[in-house]
Amino acid sequence: MTLGPVGPERHVRPDQTALEAPGSSGGFLHPPAGGVGWHHLVQAREARPSGDQACLPRGGALGELAWGTGCGSAQVLESRGPGDMAAPRDAQIWKDVQTYYGQVLKKSADLQTSVCVTADRLVPKHIREALTNIHEEVALRYYGCGLVIPECLENCWILDLGSGSGRDCYVLSQLVGETGHVTGIDMTESQVEVAKKYIEYHMEKYGFQTPNVTFLHGYIENLEETGIKNESYDIVISNCVINLVPNKEPVLQEAYRVLKHGGELYFSDVYASLELPEEIRTHRILWGECLGGALYWKNLAILAQKIGFCTPRLVTANLITVQNKELERMIGDCRFVSATFRLFKLPKTGPAKRCQVIYNGGITGHEKELIFDANFTFKEGEIVEVDEEMAAILKNSRFTQNFLIRPIGEKLPASSGCSALGSKGVITDPFKLAGESNNANPGCSSDVAGGCCL
Repeated sequence: MTLGPVGPERHVRPDQTALEAPGSSGGFLHPPAGGVGWHHLVQAREARPSGDQACLPRGGALGELAWGTGCGSAQVLESRGPGDMAAPRDAQIWKDVQTYYGQVLKKSADLQTSVCVTADRLVPKHIREALTNIHEEVALRYYGCGLVIPECLENCWILDLGSGSGRDCYVLSQLVGETGHVTGIDMTESQVEVAKKYIEYHMEKYGFQTPNVTFLHGYIENLEETGIKNESYDIVISNCVINLVPNKEPVLQEAYRVLKHGGELYFSDVYASLELPEEIRTHRILWGECLGGALYWKNLAILAQKIGFCTPRLVTANLITVQNKELERMIGDCRFVSATFRLFKLPKTGPAKRCQVIYNGGITGHEKELIFDANFTFKEGEIVEVDEEMAAILKNSRFTQNFLIRPIGEKLPASSGCSALGSKGVITDPFKLAGESNNANPGCSSDVAGGCCL
Protein backbone atom coordinates (compact mmCIF):
# COMPACT_ATOMS: atom_id res chain seq x y z
CA MET A 1 0.00 0.00 0.00
CA THR A 2 1.13 3.50 -0.77
CA LEU A 3 -0.33 6.30 1.30
CA GLY A 4 0.34 9.89 0.52
CA PRO A 5 -0.64 13.54 0.63
CA VAL A 6 -3.95 15.35 0.88
CA GLY A 7 -5.19 16.33 -2.55
CA PRO A 8 -3.49 16.57 -5.92
CA GLU A 9 -2.34 20.17 -5.71
CA ARG A 10 0.89 19.52 -3.79
CA HIS A 11 3.75 18.94 -6.18
CA VAL A 12 7.43 18.22 -5.83
CA ARG A 13 9.52 20.83 -7.58
CA PRO A 14 11.84 19.33 -10.21
CA ASP A 15 14.86 20.81 -8.48
CA GLN A 16 13.97 19.06 -5.22
CA THR A 17 13.97 15.45 -6.40
CA ALA A 18 17.64 14.50 -6.18
CA LEU A 19 18.05 11.44 -4.01
CA GLU A 20 21.29 11.50 -2.10
CA ALA A 21 21.91 7.80 -1.75
CA PRO A 22 25.15 5.92 -2.13
CA GLY A 23 25.27 4.06 -5.40
CA SER A 24 27.07 0.87 -6.18
CA SER A 25 29.94 2.79 -7.75
CA GLY A 26 30.42 4.96 -4.71
CA GLY A 27 28.64 7.94 -6.21
CA PHE A 28 25.03 9.03 -5.74
CA LEU A 29 21.79 7.93 -7.30
CA HIS A 30 19.58 10.57 -8.90
CA PRO A 31 16.07 10.18 -10.26
CA PRO A 32 15.28 11.38 -13.77
CA ALA A 33 14.94 15.11 -14.26
CA GLY A 34 11.48 16.56 -14.21
CA GLY A 35 10.30 15.63 -10.77
CA VAL A 36 7.16 13.78 -9.75
CA GLY A 37 3.82 15.30 -8.77
CA TRP A 38 2.11 14.29 -5.54
CA HIS A 39 -0.82 13.00 -7.54
CA HIS A 40 1.49 10.34 -9.00
CA LEU A 41 2.40 8.99 -5.55
CA VAL A 42 -0.03 6.15 -6.03
CA GLN A 43 2.28 4.85 -8.76
CA ALA A 44 5.30 4.85 -6.45
CA ARG A 45 5.85 1.15 -6.28
CA GLU A 46 4.76 0.01 -9.74
CA ALA A 47 8.39 -0.79 -10.58
CA ARG A 48 8.73 -3.14 -7.61
CA PRO A 49 8.65 -6.89 -8.17
CA SER A 50 5.84 -8.84 -6.63
CA GLY A 51 6.11 -9.97 -3.02
CA ASP A 52 6.32 -13.58 -4.12
CA GLN A 53 9.26 -12.80 -6.39
CA ALA A 54 11.13 -10.64 -3.93
CA CYS A 55 10.44 -12.21 -0.60
CA LEU A 56 9.61 -15.86 -0.59
CA PRO A 57 12.24 -18.61 -0.63
CA ARG A 58 13.59 -19.52 -4.03
CA GLY A 59 12.29 -22.56 -5.81
CA GLY A 60 8.67 -21.48 -6.03
CA ALA A 61 7.15 -24.59 -4.52
CA LEU A 62 4.24 -23.76 -2.27
CA GLY A 63 5.43 -26.44 0.13
CA GLU A 64 8.55 -24.38 0.78
CA LEU A 65 6.71 -21.25 1.84
CA ALA A 66 7.50 -19.91 5.29
CA TRP A 67 5.97 -17.20 7.43
CA GLY A 68 7.51 -13.90 6.43
CA THR A 69 7.77 -10.45 7.93
CA GLY A 70 9.25 -7.54 6.15
CA CYS A 71 8.73 -4.35 4.25
CA GLY A 72 7.82 -4.88 0.67
CA SER A 73 6.23 -1.70 -0.63
CA ALA A 74 6.29 2.05 -0.46
CA GLN A 75 3.65 2.20 2.22
CA VAL A 76 3.70 5.78 3.38
CA LEU A 77 1.06 7.21 5.64
CA GLU A 78 0.38 10.90 5.85
CA SER A 79 0.30 12.51 9.28
CA ARG A 80 -2.32 15.18 8.99
CA GLY A 81 -2.66 17.94 11.52
CA PRO A 82 -4.89 21.00 11.89
CA GLY A 83 -6.27 22.15 8.58
CA ASP A 84 -5.14 18.94 6.86
CA MET A 85 -1.63 20.38 6.54
CA ALA A 86 1.24 17.91 6.71
CA ALA A 87 4.42 18.66 8.61
CA PRO A 88 7.31 19.56 6.26
CA ARG A 89 9.40 16.62 7.46
CA ASP A 90 6.55 14.20 6.82
CA ALA A 91 6.05 15.59 3.31
CA GLN A 92 9.76 15.09 2.64
CA ILE A 93 9.49 11.49 3.82
CA TRP A 94 6.62 10.81 1.41
CA LYS A 95 8.59 12.28 -1.48
CA ASP A 96 11.77 10.40 -0.66
CA VAL A 97 10.10 7.02 -0.25
CA GLN A 98 8.09 7.57 -3.41
CA THR A 99 11.26 8.38 -5.36
CA TYR A 100 13.14 5.45 -3.85
CA TYR A 101 10.51 2.85 -4.64
CA GLY A 102 9.28 4.37 -7.88
CA GLN A 103 12.56 5.34 -9.57
CA VAL A 104 15.58 3.84 -7.81
CA LEU A 105 14.53 0.28 -6.95
CA LYS A 106 13.88 -1.87 -10.00
CA LYS A 107 14.33 -5.35 -8.54
CA SER A 108 14.66 -7.00 -5.14
CA ALA A 109 18.44 -7.27 -5.51
CA ASP A 110 18.61 -3.46 -5.38
CA LEU A 111 17.60 -3.52 -1.72
CA GLN A 112 20.39 -2.58 0.68
CA THR A 113 19.09 -4.56 3.67
CA SER A 114 17.51 -7.90 4.51
CA VAL A 115 14.28 -6.39 5.83
CA CYS A 116 12.47 -8.87 3.62
CA VAL A 117 13.13 -12.04 5.59
CA THR A 118 11.33 -15.26 6.35
CA ALA A 119 10.75 -16.80 9.73
CA ASP A 120 11.16 -20.45 10.59
CA ARG A 121 7.45 -21.31 10.86
CA LEU A 122 6.10 -23.17 7.86
CA VAL A 123 2.81 -22.09 6.34
CA PRO A 124 0.03 -24.57 7.21
CA LYS A 125 -1.34 -26.72 4.42
CA HIS A 126 -4.78 -25.05 4.31
CA ILE A 127 -3.16 -21.66 3.68
CA ARG A 128 -0.89 -23.06 0.98
CA GLU A 129 -3.96 -24.51 -0.70
CA ALA A 130 -5.80 -21.20 -0.43
CA LEU A 131 -2.91 -19.43 -2.16
CA THR A 132 -3.29 -21.67 -5.22
CA ASN A 133 -6.77 -20.23 -5.81
CA ILE A 134 -5.57 -16.62 -6.16
CA HIS A 135 -5.90 -15.09 -9.63
CA GLU A 136 -2.56 -14.62 -11.37
CA GLU A 137 -2.87 -10.84 -11.79
CA VAL A 138 -3.76 -10.37 -8.13
CA ALA A 139 -0.68 -12.37 -7.13
CA LEU A 140 1.62 -10.57 -9.58
CA ARG A 141 0.40 -7.11 -8.55
CA TYR A 142 0.78 -7.81 -4.84
CA TYR A 143 3.90 -6.13 -3.44
CA GLY A 144 3.83 -7.30 0.17
CA CYS A 145 6.29 -9.74 1.75
CA GLY A 146 5.43 -13.07 3.24
CA LEU A 147 2.13 -13.72 4.99
CA VAL A 148 0.54 -12.22 8.08
CA ILE A 149 -2.29 -14.63 8.82
CA PRO A 150 -3.29 -15.56 12.40
CA GLU A 151 -5.18 -18.66 13.52
CA CYS A 152 -8.82 -19.44 14.30
CA LEU A 153 -10.44 -17.40 11.54
CA GLU A 154 -13.75 -19.12 10.79
CA ASN A 155 -16.67 -16.63 10.69
CA CYS A 156 -14.43 -13.70 11.65
CA TRP A 157 -14.61 -10.13 10.34
CA ILE A 158 -11.12 -9.02 9.36
CA LEU A 159 -9.65 -5.67 8.29
CA ASP A 160 -6.42 -5.58 6.26
CA LEU A 161 -4.50 -2.30 6.54
CA GLY A 162 -2.67 -1.89 3.24
CA SER A 163 -4.36 -4.58 1.19
CA GLY A 164 -2.77 -3.72 -2.16
CA SER A 165 -4.09 -5.92 -4.96
CA GLY A 166 -5.96 -8.04 -2.43
CA ARG A 167 -3.94 -11.24 -2.32
CA ASP A 168 -4.05 -11.66 1.45
CA CYS A 169 -7.68 -10.53 1.56
CA TYR A 170 -8.67 -13.26 -0.87
CA VAL A 171 -6.72 -15.85 1.11
CA LEU A 172 -8.43 -14.69 4.28
CA SER A 173 -11.86 -14.64 2.60
CA GLN A 174 -11.49 -18.38 1.97
CA LEU A 175 -10.43 -19.01 5.56
CA VAL A 176 -13.21 -17.04 7.25
CA GLY A 177 -15.84 -18.75 5.10
CA GLU A 178 -18.98 -17.36 3.52
CA THR A 179 -20.36 -16.17 6.86
CA GLY A 180 -17.20 -14.20 7.65
CA HIS A 181 -16.05 -11.02 5.96
CA VAL A 182 -12.78 -9.36 4.93
CA THR A 183 -12.24 -5.67 4.22
CA GLY A 184 -9.11 -4.36 2.55
CA ILE A 185 -8.19 -0.68 2.62
CA ASP A 186 -5.48 0.92 0.51
CA MET A 187 -4.54 4.39 -0.66
CA THR A 188 -3.35 3.17 -4.07
CA GLU A 189 -6.45 3.44 -6.23
CA SER A 190 -5.03 1.35 -9.08
CA GLN A 191 -4.35 -1.50 -6.67
CA VAL A 192 -7.85 -1.28 -5.22
CA GLU A 193 -9.28 -1.48 -8.74
CA VAL A 194 -7.27 -4.64 -9.46
CA ALA A 195 -8.58 -6.18 -6.25
CA LYS A 196 -12.20 -5.28 -7.02
CA LYS A 197 -11.97 -6.64 -10.57
CA TYR A 198 -11.56 -10.21 -9.35
CA ILE A 199 -14.19 -10.41 -6.60
CA GLU A 200 -16.59 -12.42 -8.79
CA TYR A 201 -13.76 -14.68 -9.99
CA HIS A 202 -12.77 -15.65 -6.45
CA MET A 203 -16.30 -16.04 -5.13
CA GLU A 204 -17.05 -18.49 -7.97
CA LYS A 205 -13.77 -20.28 -7.23
CA TYR A 206 -14.78 -20.72 -3.58
CA GLY A 207 -18.40 -21.59 -4.34
CA PHE A 208 -19.71 -18.63 -2.34
CA GLN A 209 -23.14 -17.30 -3.31
CA THR A 210 -22.59 -13.89 -1.71
CA PRO A 211 -19.29 -11.93 -1.81
CA ASN A 212 -17.58 -11.81 1.57
CA VAL A 213 -14.83 -9.33 0.68
CA THR A 214 -14.85 -5.55 0.23
CA PHE A 215 -12.10 -3.21 -0.95
CA LEU A 216 -11.94 0.44 0.09
CA HIS A 217 -9.86 3.34 -1.17
CA GLY A 218 -8.76 5.39 1.84
CA TYR A 219 -6.29 6.25 4.57
CA ILE A 220 -5.42 3.83 7.35
CA GLU A 221 -4.89 6.57 9.92
CA ASN A 222 -8.50 7.72 9.52
CA LEU A 223 -10.64 4.68 8.93
CA GLU A 224 -13.77 6.58 9.91
CA GLU A 225 -13.55 8.54 6.65
CA THR A 226 -14.28 5.31 4.77
CA GLY A 227 -17.25 4.50 7.00
CA ILE A 228 -15.61 1.88 9.21
CA LYS A 229 -17.52 1.88 12.48
CA ASN A 230 -16.48 1.37 16.09
CA GLU A 231 -16.05 -2.21 17.31
CA SER A 232 -16.88 -3.77 13.95
CA TYR A 233 -13.98 -6.21 13.43
CA ASP A 234 -12.65 -9.29 15.18
CA ILE A 235 -9.13 -8.97 13.74
CA VAL A 236 -7.02 -6.22 12.17
CA ILE A 237 -3.88 -7.26 10.29
CA SER A 238 -0.97 -5.19 8.94
CA ASN A 239 2.16 -6.21 7.05
CA CYS A 240 5.08 -3.83 7.50
CA VAL A 241 3.14 -0.58 7.18
CA ILE A 242 3.47 1.15 10.53
CA ASN A 243 7.25 1.60 10.38
CA LEU A 244 6.73 3.95 7.42
CA VAL A 245 4.21 6.07 9.29
CA PRO A 246 5.83 9.22 10.76
CA ASN A 247 3.26 9.29 13.59
CA LYS A 248 2.38 5.74 14.55
CA GLU A 249 -0.03 6.37 17.40
CA PRO A 250 -3.08 7.37 15.27
CA VAL A 251 -2.89 4.12 13.31
CA LEU A 252 -2.85 2.02 16.48
CA GLN A 253 -5.67 4.15 17.91
CA GLU A 254 -7.80 3.54 14.84
CA ALA A 255 -7.12 -0.19 14.99
CA TYR A 256 -8.20 -0.18 18.63
CA ARG A 257 -11.35 1.80 17.80
CA VAL A 258 -12.61 -0.58 15.11
CA LEU A 259 -11.81 -3.78 17.03
CA LYS A 260 -14.49 -5.52 19.05
CA HIS A 261 -13.76 -6.30 22.70
CA GLY A 262 -11.63 -9.42 22.62
CA GLY A 263 -10.40 -8.47 19.15
CA GLU A 264 -6.81 -8.63 17.96
CA LEU A 265 -4.32 -6.51 16.05
CA TYR A 266 -1.95 -9.05 14.45
CA PHE A 267 0.87 -7.31 12.64
CA SER A 268 4.45 -7.51 11.43
CA ASP A 269 6.81 -4.56 11.47
CA VAL A 270 10.40 -3.36 11.85
CA TYR A 271 11.86 -2.35 15.23
CA ALA A 272 15.09 -0.71 16.37
CA SER A 273 17.30 -1.66 19.32
CA LEU A 274 17.46 1.96 20.50
CA GLU A 275 15.92 5.38 19.94
CA LEU A 276 16.99 6.34 16.44
CA PRO A 277 19.18 9.45 16.12
CA GLU A 278 18.12 12.23 13.77
CA GLU A 279 20.56 11.26 11.03
CA ILE A 280 18.92 7.83 10.73
CA ARG A 281 15.35 9.08 11.07
CA THR A 282 15.88 11.57 8.23
CA HIS A 283 17.99 9.40 5.91
CA ARG A 284 16.17 8.89 2.62
CA ILE A 285 17.40 5.41 1.77
CA LEU A 286 16.91 4.13 5.32
CA TRP A 287 13.28 5.29 5.19
CA GLY A 288 12.82 3.54 1.87
CA GLU A 289 14.40 0.39 3.33
CA CYS A 290 11.88 0.49 6.24
CA LEU A 291 14.58 1.29 8.81
CA GLY A 292 14.45 5.06 9.22
CA GLY A 293 10.94 4.95 10.66
CA ALA A 294 11.43 1.88 12.82
CA LEU A 295 10.02 2.15 16.33
CA TYR A 296 12.26 1.55 19.35
CA TRP A 297 10.92 -1.84 20.39
CA LYS A 298 10.26 -0.88 24.01
CA ASN A 299 8.03 1.99 22.86
CA LEU A 300 5.51 -0.43 21.37
CA ALA A 301 4.48 -1.55 24.85
CA ILE A 302 4.23 2.09 25.96
CA LEU A 303 1.98 2.97 23.02
CA ALA A 304 -0.12 -0.15 23.51
CA GLN A 305 -0.73 0.65 27.18
CA LYS A 306 -1.56 4.28 26.39
CA ILE A 307 -4.13 3.30 23.78
CA GLY A 308 -5.66 0.49 25.84
CA PHE A 309 -4.24 -2.68 24.31
CA CYS A 310 -2.88 -5.43 26.51
CA THR A 311 0.85 -6.16 26.62
CA PRO A 312 2.18 -6.96 23.12
CA ARG A 313 2.67 -10.69 22.67
CA LEU A 314 5.77 -11.45 20.61
CA VAL A 315 5.26 -14.15 17.96
CA THR A 316 8.32 -14.25 15.67
CA ALA A 317 11.46 -12.16 15.15
CA ASN A 318 14.32 -12.08 12.65
CA LEU A 319 17.43 -9.92 12.66
CA ILE A 320 17.89 -7.58 9.70
CA THR A 321 21.28 -7.29 8.06
CA VAL A 322 22.58 -4.42 5.94
CA GLN A 323 24.61 -5.30 2.85
CA ASN A 324 25.57 -1.72 1.97
CA LYS A 325 28.77 -0.62 3.76
CA GLU A 326 27.83 3.06 3.75
CA LEU A 327 24.44 2.35 5.32
CA GLU A 328 26.08 -0.01 7.80
CA ARG A 329 28.39 2.82 8.87
CA MET A 330 25.41 5.17 9.14
CA ILE A 331 23.41 2.97 11.53
CA GLY A 332 26.43 2.29 13.76
CA ASP A 333 25.53 0.29 16.86
CA CYS A 334 21.81 0.30 16.14
CA ARG A 335 20.32 -3.07 15.24
CA PHE A 336 17.03 -3.80 13.51
CA VAL A 337 14.63 -6.69 13.66
CA SER A 338 11.46 -7.64 11.80
CA ALA A 339 8.91 -8.99 14.26
CA THR A 340 5.31 -10.10 14.51
CA PHE A 341 3.27 -9.06 17.55
CA ARG A 342 -0.30 -9.64 18.61
CA LEU A 343 -2.16 -6.97 20.59
CA PHE A 344 -5.55 -7.73 22.13
CA LYS A 345 -8.34 -5.37 23.10
CA LEU A 346 -9.73 -6.81 26.30
CA PRO A 347 -12.91 -5.75 28.10
CA LYS A 348 -12.52 -3.78 31.33
CA THR A 349 -13.25 -6.54 33.81
CA GLY A 350 -12.16 -7.32 37.34
CA PRO A 351 -8.71 -8.57 38.36
CA ALA A 352 -7.52 -11.59 36.41
CA LYS A 353 -5.95 -14.70 37.92
CA ARG A 354 -3.17 -17.00 36.86
CA CYS A 355 -4.75 -20.05 35.33
CA GLN A 356 -4.16 -23.52 34.04
CA VAL A 357 -5.54 -24.15 30.58
CA ILE A 358 -6.02 -27.13 28.29
CA TYR A 359 -6.11 -26.74 24.53
CA ASN A 360 -8.99 -28.77 23.16
CA GLY A 361 -7.64 -28.77 19.62
CA GLY A 362 -9.89 -28.13 16.66
CA ILE A 363 -8.31 -25.00 15.15
CA THR A 364 -7.87 -25.58 11.43
CA GLY A 365 -4.23 -26.21 10.59
CA HIS A 366 -3.32 -26.37 14.28
CA GLU A 367 -5.36 -29.33 15.47
CA LYS A 368 -2.61 -30.94 17.55
CA GLU A 369 -0.52 -27.92 18.53
CA LEU A 370 -1.09 -24.16 18.65
CA ILE A 371 2.05 -22.00 18.76
CA PHE A 372 0.38 -18.90 20.14
CA ASP A 373 3.49 -16.76 20.60
CA ALA A 374 7.16 -17.02 21.56
CA ASN A 375 6.23 -17.96 25.13
CA PHE A 376 3.23 -20.25 24.86
CA THR A 377 2.76 -23.40 22.82
CA PHE A 378 -0.40 -25.33 23.56
CA LYS A 379 -0.52 -29.04 22.75
CA GLU A 380 -3.87 -30.75 22.56
CA GLY A 381 -4.89 -32.17 25.93
CA GLU A 382 -1.90 -30.80 27.85
CA ILE A 383 -2.22 -28.58 30.94
CA VAL A 384 -0.34 -25.29 30.60
CA GLU A 385 0.04 -22.67 33.32
CA VAL A 386 -0.45 -19.13 32.00
CA ASP A 387 -0.13 -15.63 33.43
CA GLU A 388 -3.11 -13.44 34.30
CA GLU A 389 -3.17 -11.53 31.04
CA MET A 390 -2.80 -14.61 28.87
CA ALA A 391 -5.69 -16.20 30.74
CA ALA A 392 -7.80 -13.09 30.08
CA ILE A 393 -6.90 -13.21 26.37
CA LEU A 394 -7.93 -16.83 26.01
CA LYS A 395 -11.12 -16.28 27.98
CA ASN A 396 -12.30 -13.14 26.16
CA SER A 397 -11.10 -13.66 22.59
CA ARG A 398 -12.16 -15.90 19.69
CA PHE A 399 -9.93 -18.64 21.19
CA THR A 400 -12.20 -19.21 24.19
CA GLN A 401 -14.15 -22.06 22.56
CA ASN A 402 -10.91 -24.01 22.04
CA PHE A 403 -9.69 -23.91 25.65
CA LEU A 404 -10.70 -25.21 29.04
CA ILE A 405 -9.65 -22.55 31.57
CA ARG A 406 -9.48 -22.85 35.35
CA PRO A 407 -7.83 -20.66 38.02
CA ILE A 408 -4.86 -22.32 39.68
CA GLY A 409 -6.10 -24.43 42.56
CA GLU A 410 -9.25 -25.61 40.83
CA LYS A 411 -9.14 -29.17 39.55
CA LEU A 412 -8.75 -29.74 35.82
CA PRO A 413 -9.51 -33.01 34.03
CA ALA A 414 -6.64 -35.45 33.73
CA SER A 415 -4.28 -34.59 30.89
CA SER A 416 -1.22 -35.96 29.15
CA GLY A 417 1.20 -33.56 30.80
CA CYS A 418 1.80 -30.18 32.36
CA SER A 419 4.02 -27.26 31.45
CA ALA A 420 4.57 -23.65 32.48
CA LEU A 421 6.83 -20.73 31.77
CA GLY A 422 9.28 -21.87 34.42
CA SER A 423 12.39 -19.91 35.27
CA LYS A 424 13.06 -18.55 31.79
CA GLY A 425 10.22 -16.05 32.10
CA VAL A 426 8.32 -14.28 29.37
CA ILE A 427 10.23 -13.24 26.24
CA THR A 428 9.24 -9.73 25.18
CA ASP A 429 12.48 -8.59 23.52
CA PRO A 430 12.40 -9.36 19.76
CA PHE A 431 16.21 -9.10 19.60
CA LYS A 432 16.55 -11.81 22.23
CA LEU A 433 14.14 -14.05 20.36
CA ALA A 434 15.85 -13.38 17.02
CA GLY A 435 19.22 -14.22 18.57
CA GLU A 436 17.89 -17.51 19.92
CA SER A 437 16.38 -18.33 16.53
CA ASN A 438 19.67 -17.61 14.79
CA ASN A 439 21.55 -19.84 17.22
CA ALA A 440 19.03 -22.62 16.70
CA ASN A 441 19.09 -22.19 12.91
CA PRO A 442 22.56 -20.88 12.02
CA GLY A 443 22.00 -21.67 8.37
CA CYS A 444 19.20 -19.13 8.09
CA SER A 445 21.36 -16.05 7.83
CA SER A 446 21.14 -13.39 5.17
CA ASP A 447 24.17 -12.76 3.04
CA VAL A 448 22.37 -11.88 -0.16
CA ALA A 449 20.46 -8.79 -1.18
CA GLY A 450 16.80 -9.32 -0.50
CA GLY A 451 17.53 -11.20 2.68
CA CYS A 452 15.44 -14.30 2.16
CA CYS A 453 16.53 -17.57 3.66
CA LEU A 454 17.24 -19.90 0.78
